[in-house]
Amino acid sequence: MTLEIPASAALWFLPFAIPVGLWAAWNDMAFMKIPNKSVMTLVGIYAVIGPLALPFDLYLWQWLHLVVVLIIGFVMNMGGLLGAGDAKFAAAMAPFVALGDVGTLCYLFAAVLLASFVCHRAARRIPAIRGAVPDWESWQRKKDFPMGLALGALLILYLALGALYGA
Repeated sequence: MTLEIPASAALWFLPFAIPVGLWAAWNDMAFMKIPNKSVMTLVGIYAVIGPLALPFDLYLWQWLHLVVVLIIGFVMNMGGLLGAGDAKFAAAMAPFVALGDVGTLCYLFAAVLLASFVCHRAARRIPAIRGAVPDWESWQRKKDFPMGLALGALLILYLALGALYGA
C-alpha cells in the first residue's frame, strides 16, 4: 500500500490531529454533537502546520478540498443524510487528504464506519461500559449514530497509515 500524502507531512499532522479526532469522537458519543471548536481547531492545525509539512503550492491547493467537501456536506445535511457537525468536521479533515488518496480514503471510511457502528452498538449493550458513561446521549438514540466516532477514527487512521506508507 502506498499513499500519496507525504509521510513527513502525515508525521507533522498526526500528533496534533489525534487529540482533535478523539475529542470529536468523544463529544459526539456523549452529546451527539461535534463542537465547532474542534472543527476550527482542526482547520487551525492545517493552517499552521500545513506550510511546514507540505510544499506551499500543494498546501494552498488542498484548501480547495475543504470548500468542496463543505458544499457536498451541506447538500447531504439538507437531505437529512448527516448532521451539520459531521459535514463541518469532514470539511475540516479534507485539506489533510491528498487528492490521489480519495479512492483509498473511501475504502478506509467504509471499513472504519462499519467497525465504529458495530463497536458502538455492541458497547452500549455491555453493562460495564454503559455504566461507566451512563449519560451518553448516543446510548439513548436508537436510530442515530455518532458519526464523529467514525470521522475522528478515519482522520487518525489515514494520517497513521500516511506516516507508514506515504510518498
